Amino acid sequence: MRTLLITGPGGAGRTTVAAATALAAARQGQRVLLLSGDPGDPLAALVGGPAGPSAEVVPGLRAVPVAAGFRVARVDSGEEFRDELVALQERGSALLSMVGARPLGAEELTELPGAEQFALLRALRRAAAAPGTDLVVVDMPPLHQTVATLALPAQLRRYLARLLPAERQAARALRPVLAQLAGVPMPAQWLYEAAARWDEELAAVQAVIEAGATSVRLVAEPGPAASAALRTGALGLALHQLGTDDLVANRLVPTDSTDPWAASVAAQQQAFLRERDQSVPVRELPHLGRDPRGPDDLAELCGPAGATDLAPGRPGRELRAWPVEDRLAEDGVLVWAVRLPHARKDDLDLIRRGDELLLTVGPYRRIVPLPSALRRCTVSGAALSEDVLRVRFTPDPGQWPRTP
Repeated sequence: MRTLLITGPGGAGRTTVAAATALAAARQGQRVLLLSGDPGDPLAALVGGPAGPSAEVVPGLRAVPVAAGFRVARVDSGEEFRDELVALQERGSALLSMVGARPLGAEELTELPGAEQFALLRALRRAAAAPGTDLVVVDMPPLHQTVATLALPAQLRRYLARLLPAERQAARALRPVLAQLAGVPMPAQWLYEAAARWDEELAAVQAVIEAGATSVRLVAEPGPAASAALRTGALGLALHQLGTDDLVANRLVPTDSTDPWAASVAAQQQAFLRERDQSVPVRELPHLGRDPRGPDDLAELCGPAGATDLAPGRPGRELRAWPVEDRLAEDGVLVWAVRLPHARKDDLDLIRRGDELLLTVGPYRRIVPLPSALRRCTVSGAALSEDVLRVRFTPDPGQWPRTP
């Protein structure tokens, strides 16, 4: 099964392209599940009314059929937040009682900022396990927010490992004794159990995001603003080793218009297409002269039945591997090649800390574990050339002695 994440600069038409992509794939005979977390539910107007009743796809995720082989699932982040917090209170009832706290009722809970991202990630994990599905299409938030959302699982797992290390759980056998001596329940057991459960769920989400069958489709309305936003967002995706399938150039104005304003817009759009990153395939969608309003407009964007213009191809994998080049014989170094398309020197910063490398690329930062061979080396330099940051590592004689 494939997972295709649709994102792009705000206002580029991500939801329309996500719905059109799902419809195009369904017309090819694929069984498609379209997932959206947009609170305004713009998909409802685009795809039309349900063709059947809502049904549970997997536990915790329901979907409605809208066409042959095409189902839509909407994420309710408010309900997800309430259910999770109520369950968390129940599991921590002993601790809450000990400190004299009164649990909050579900009816008085309102979701906090960030709840949408967590709900969407959990729904993504569930959708990836949905039986009878060939393709999951996800209507993601705007590009910058998407990069931050997709980075969350790995970041939070790192925080949990540092703040609640697994080795500390070895003392769990002493907790019943300590509880009897203190006369109150010890919260540590509950805390570690909660951390283990969160880590397990985050690991499952991370596995979906990093899977070879998961990739990203970018959507943009061609123009100078889109160029800057796409360059920055693409750097963020590359930093997290997420493959980009293609770019959908949306709302293209006809080039043969006699209207001066339309001709000016068309010229600007064509300049964008000429100057774009040639390594990323482009799919073009015309401007309908209006905002798409329903299934007929969606079908028009997809073209005739059986058209393949928007149906996804094979996942992009070119950014997934950061190889370690062995140059010990020639230069006495190992080189870690980090591919960062269109990066500039002033975008970059890196710091070695223990067995990790802190990489900063523009507004994005990632803490990356070093491959095992590089952990026994010291950083001896770095250079950016042809969209690749090459970090040089020199073996530490104390940890990597030379053989006679």
